[in-house]
Amino acid sequence: MSVERRRTIAGSVTLAGVGLHLGRDCRLTFRPGAPERGIVFRRTDLAGTPEVPATVAHAVQVERRTQIGEGERALHTVEHVLAAVAGHELDDLLIEMDAAEPPILDGSAQPFFDALAGAGIAEQGGRVQYLRVREPLVVTDGDSRYEAHPADALALDVTIDFPHPAIGRQALALAVTEASFARELAAARTFGFVHEVDALRRMGLIQGASTKNAVVLDAAGPVETTLRWPDEFVRHKAMDCVGDLALAGARVRARIVAHKPSHRGTVALVRALVNQAPKETRMLGIEEIMKVLPHRYPFLLVDRILESGPKHVIGIKNVTINEPFFQGHFPGHPIMPGVLIIEAMAQVGGVLLMGAVADPQTKVVYFTSLDNVKWRKPVKPGDQLRFELELLQMRARIARMRGLAKVEGDVVCEADMSAMVMDR
Repeated sequence: MSVERRRTIAGSVTLAGVGLHLGRDCRLTFRPGAPERGIVFRRTDLAGTPEVPATVAHAVQVERRTQIGEGERALHTVEHVLAAVAGHELDDLLIEMDAAEPPILDGSAQPFFDALAGAGIAEQGGRVQYLRVREPLVVTDGDSRYEAHPADALALDVTIDFPHPAIGRQALALAVTEASFARELAAARTFGFVHEVDALRRMGLIQGASTKNAVVLDAAGPVETTLRWPDEFVRHKAMDCVGDLALAGARVRARIVAHKPSHRGTVALVRALVNQAPKETRMLGIEEIMKVLPHRYPFLLVDRILESGPKHVIGIKNVTINEPFFQGHFPGHPIMPGVLIIEAMAQVGGVLLMGAVADPQTKVVYFTSLDNVKWRKPVKPGDQLRFELELLQMRARIARMRGLAKVEGDVVCEADMSAMVMDR
């Protein structure tokens, strides 16, 4: 049976325009993502070009839009961008923006979806992550109600109900594939009501909205536009669901029944789905890692845990030229020191032990021995180290593990290691 490969784009592509709520100009560029890096936003307008992963761990509960990150680094109204990304089932992508909100363009996901297709879809190495529903789940948030059921693919059953003659009650059931997203959802535009405009603008919202980038309805119906479908409204809500579900950080495999969905509600659903996921497929971002490991800059050498289970762990370290050790190892010929590759491997093993047998608040892991250590290839700036560790034995406080470090599938380092779990 063939193994499904992760997807990114083959080249870069840029779009520009004004943001819907903040009303500021933004230039957005899609770039190929590194294997197993996930979907990451980068703010090029801020010092240090900070990055925010598009995961529910970074989502902020707000009204009328989907936000990730807080404060100066926050990214607002990212749902249409993420819907286009999820519509193509992209796993790794870098999204650069020079403002806090992507351009609204025509109010749909279509321009982003088409831009990504034009850049070319490319496959690359790494394990595809899935979020599967094991048992039925119900989530409510205000008027929004969701059911999630086990399924082999993503399917949506969405119902909305607005007291307006152009909308009323609308329902849509759809198996979401790349083709069906392009055909049925991508072009559905955001919508709003004339009677809400003044209040929303006083709240600092819809500063960039117009009848050219949204379906605006007065008492009689749409203003200065023609609907693309009679039920464009429920299609747009379904498209928003696809975008918000992308915050799972994995390809969602479930049948989602959504009644009066909202961004807040769908984010709450994703949190519940991630919390329900089996522990062996749980991922840890850097914030979670820092709750487990005591290491800090410049000695924290783990960027993400891709999988963490009772007896195995997979973690990654992105090696960049900014690593402090490259200043002296070696000038003009940067190579990551072998002892630091082992240290990074040991830190990933520490996450395994902390998750399996120890409380990070009261315990710490000390490594006591290394055996059968081999370095097979040099690791250079731009490489991504993938560490795969297996727990071989656990007796009292002593653990034995076997570790491999890989770059693009090739083993660069391996070792057997022993560790002891101690009181802090």
